[in-house]
Formats: sequence, C-alpha cells, structure tokens
Amino acid sequence: MIRALVIGALLLSGAPSAHAALSPAEQKMAASVEAGYEPAVGLLEKLVNQNSGSLNLAGVKAVADMLRPEFEALGFAVVWKPMDAAKRAGHFIATHKGRAGTTKMLLIGHLDTVFEPDSPFQTFKRDGDMASGPGAADDKGGVVTMLLALKAMQAAGTLKTANIEVVLTGDEEDSGDPISVARADLIQAGKRADVALDFEGLSQEDGKDMGSIARRSSNSWTLTTTGKSGHSSGIFSQEAGDGAIYELARIITTFRKDLPEPNLTFNVGLIGGGQSADVDKDGVRIAVTGKTNIIPPVAVAKGDFRTLSEEQTSRVRAKMQAIVDGGHLPGTSASIAFDMGYPSMAPTAGNRALLARLNGVNADLGLAAMPELDPLKRGAGDISFVAADVDGLVGFGPTSSGDHSPAETVNLASMKRQGQRAAILMSRLAREKGRK
Repeated sequence: MIRALVIGALLLSGAPSAHAALSPAEQKMAASVEAGYEPAVGLLEKLVNQNSGSLNLAGVKAVADMLRPEFEALGFAVVWKPMDAAKRAGHFIATHKGRAGTTKMLLIGHLDTVFEPDSPFQTFKRDGDMASGPGAADDKGGVVTMLLALKAMQAAGTLKTANIEVVLTGDEEDSGDPISVARADLIQAGKRADVALDFEGLSQEDGKDMGSIARRSSNSWTLTTTGKSGHSSGIFSQEAGDGAIYELARIITTFRKDLPEPNLTFNVGLIGGGQSADVDKDGVRIAVTGKTNIIPPVAVAKGDFRTLSEEQTSRVRAKMQAIVDGGHLPGTSASIAFDMGYPSMAPTAGNRALLARLNGVNADLGLAAMPELDPLKRGAGDISFVAADVDGLVGFGPTSSGDHSPAETVNLASMKRQGQRAAILMSRLAREKGRK
C-alpha cells in the first residue's frame, strides 16, 4: 500500500492508485516525467514564440533547429530533409538504433502551425497549468510531450535498447504539392515500422481521455457544369436547354439524397456560376460575372468528402462520378475532378490491440481505461499515410481547446500523464520481438 501511495504521488491522476503495478524502471519514468515538467514547458514556450506557419519556410526550419540538440542529446541521429520540390520547408527525421530484432516504433508529429507571420496570434502566454499560443497544443505541445517521454526512457535506461524513428513533418497543416513527394519519407518510415504513435492532441469526452484508433480521410472535388448561353426568355426550350446552374443544382441535390452512409461526410464549400466563373490559383475564390437575363454557360462547385476506409473512399468516389455522368439536363454537360489528399486510417484489429496495450499501461498507472473515440470526432492527419502498412494509435499529445484559432489553449499538466503513458508503452514495446 505504501508503494502504491508513493507511485500515486508521482502521477497527475485523480484516479485511485491502489491498482498501480509499475516496475522499478517504470516508476523511475513516472518520476522523470514529473521532474521534467517545468523544463518541458520552458521548451514549449521557446518553440511557440518562433512562428512556423506552414508557408513560413524559414520559421519551420528554425523550429527544427531548436529541436535538433534535444534529440541528439538522447542519442538520435538527426537529418533535415528539404522539401523544395513540394514548395515547403522540409521534414525533421531522427533515428535511434536499439537492440536488433525488437519492435520498430515510428513517432509522428509536426513542426508547422496554421498561423502565418501576419497572424496577430504569435505569443506564448501561461496561466498556471494552462497556456495559449500558436501551436501550443497542435503540435508543438505534442512534440514536447514526445521529448518528455523519451527523456524519461533515457533516465530509466529503457531508451538505449529501443528502435525509434521520429518524423516531424513541416507541412501537416498545409501539405506540399505533389503530396506524393511531400509524404514520401513518412510513407517509407511506415513501411519500416511495426508500430506508429501519433503525438497530436489527446481527445476527451465529458472529461474522459479517449483512445483514437482511426482517422477519416480528407479528399476534395471540383465540379464543373456547362450549358448553352442565350437570352433568359428561352430557358428550358429545346434550343437553349436548362443552363449550367440548374445542372450543377441537380448534381449537388442528388449528392445530398444518394450519398449518405455511415462514417461519410461530404460538403460543398464554394460555388459560383454565370456568364463566367473563374477559380483562382489557390482554389479558394470564384470570380463570377453574369446577368439575370443571360442563361449561364458555366458553373463551378468545390467541396470535400471524408471516409473511414479506402474501400469507402473508392466506392463513394465511384457513386459521385456516376451521378455527375448520368442524366444530364437538356443542353448541359458536367465533369468532376478529384484531389485525393489525406487517406483514411481504418479502425483495424491491430489498432484495437494496440489500444488494449495502452489500457494495460493505464491500469498500471492507476488511470481509467480509454474507450474508443468516434472517428467522426477527429480530423485527418499524417498517421493516415502509414496506416496501410503499420498498426497505430493517435493522440499522445496534450489536451487542448480552440485549436486552429486564436483561442488555442493547452492543458500543460496533461503532458505529464501523456508522457508517462507514452514512455511506459514504448519501453514495453521495445522489449518485444519486431515483426519486420
């Protein structure tokens, strides 16, 4: 009982500690995370105060430079991979070689934020165990939690035998183009790994920590319809037809009626039509001209769709194509182009088994078990690029609110239990035989 109480004092958990069953090395990791909390917050402040919007290439590289000595001090070999071909800064890749034949772990995070240098939101501000700032949670807080866990492993002597590859992308918030180039290094790392752990934020429901074993895809589409231009007095006639806008409306209405199914969402985010409809180079504006008495010859709509598996992605894409191709209104035509962005991370048996392992750690820490999070409550992310090749879990970063807005606020104290969970899980995995 005395041992359990001592362990419990080391943990930031409101849960009873009587069930704690940590080995001496794991007790040392828990204590190391506690001791490293304030230095970790200091590092987070430094990282947050360096702007690293996805398009601030120098700023992203500056964050990578700040992190290099942190990883090198832990015995990692660090490489910076420039992404000039994808028009982005690059990726931070760090490798730690451990005992041959044991589990190869891939740790995933990112250096960039959604806040570019012209954003008014630029500074880290702390209030006790809470802090705000650009990327304080997403994902600089996650990267600092990763380091907190790795330093705990080093303190306990479990890091030296662990095989770990870290990939911190520089463009997670606004991926480079082509994405096949921008994610090539991450995909290859996934093919080498047995397990992938994603250090983006921890999701909660009603104050309860949740386990994320799935993420949906994020794909976009552009629909273009054409018709015959002419005087509006002739609309719907055999000679004039129905015009491009009615054809666009037909297709979008059919999407809404025919596409719905579990785990799928689809959205029309931008629409315009008339005498002309010109989409800008960034795909976020449509310049439209026209008059009420002119039948519109062109209309454009842009949107996205999100799926839980690649099978669902293929099926939904085929249904959308069939709707576009079938039953055109008189005098019109239509085409749709797809931009396949982030793939899905399906909720596999392997991912569930990994969550069960994490819940074993939770039990030994005296923490509540983490139920599966509904994947509709989590957006797309980098781990999906390796999901076809490796089992994975999402959400080893801290809890937060207001991400992607000037209200982004991180619960700093959550880095403690997250660091402990990650350190112990990785140490246990590192003792096991690898599959690749």
